[in-house]
Amino acid sequence: MGFLHSDSGDPHVQRRRDILRDHPDVKELFGREPKTAFYILLLVAVQITAAVLLNEASWWAIVLVAYTIGAFSTHALFTLKHECAHNLVLKSKKLNYLLGLIGNLPSCMPTFAGFTTFHLKHHAHQGEYEMDADLPHKWEAKLIENTPFGKILWLLLHPLVVSLRPLRLNRIPYIDARFYLNILFVVAFDMAIIYWVGSPAFIYLLISTFFALGLHPLGARWIQEHYVVAPPQETYSYYGPLNALTFNIGYHNEHHDFPGIPWSRLPKLKEKASEYYDTLYYHTSWTKLLFLFLTRSDLTLFSRIERDPKRSKHKSQAA
Repeated sequence: MGFLHSDSGDPHVQRRRDILRDHPDVKELFGREPKTAFYILLLVAVQITAAVLLNEASWWAIVLVAYTIGAFSTHALFTLKHECAHNLVLKSKKLNYLLGLIGNLPSCMPTFAGFTTFHLKHHAHQGEYEMDADLPHKWEAKLIENTPFGKILWLLLHPLVVSLRPLRLNRIPYIDARFYLNILFVVAFDMAIIYWVGSPAFIYLLISTFFALGLHPLGARWIQEHYVVAPPQETYSYYGPLNALTFNIGYHNEHHDFPGIPWSRLPKLKEKASEYYDTLYYHTSWTKLLFLFLTRSDLTLFSRIERDPKRSKHKSQAA
């Protein structure tokens, strides 16, 4: 058992060329979205406020709010940090990075520095096992297999499992000053929450992160993006109501085709080049997809495309 093999290059490279040929006005959508900075600060404030208010609450209330408000707020922050990683918020790369660090605080884990490095490599080397940290470890996929219990366990531990994937990508240096700065920011924040507010407040933030990235309808987003449900298609978009709460993160084909277009203009890209996107398979419900992932034995962590690095087209707008 192994990943699905592809002899073709990155499908987004050719589609990008075709769309630019047929719709050159798509270039007008490139640029930045400054209001993303406001949303980052707002959601950080929401999570801190919720943590403070819940510090004296019962455990069932903490879990309930974490599953609802906390999960959606934290997931939205991951989406907006993604925009910072692509420098799609402000003109200054340093300010984009600072915003990403601020947005990282409520997740309680220092992920932004590593994510910035490995996500851009994911765009440039999609499907290459030694370069794409979005691909599961082979041992990870074998361990989970195709059982509902294994998949539930994988989703529960998803934030921790993902953090281990960079260990196999020894060709990509990522431990630098920014990496340590990210750790300093988050550890200082965690200690401040525990000391000045209390352990229950910290636990609320941590549980929110695990729900946002794992066993939750929002967690199906990680299945939606590249798990093959309609071969040979490799990347999938989600066009459902939760895009309104997750800053259009579901427009994944559109994002891979044009990483230089911010979240607020991705629906306009789909509208302009509808003949390219309407013909692709897409999802309309993360909840339904989560159920399918848990119950279909043929949908496993191996349901991903792997390609030979020599077949990839590395030129992209990801950086």
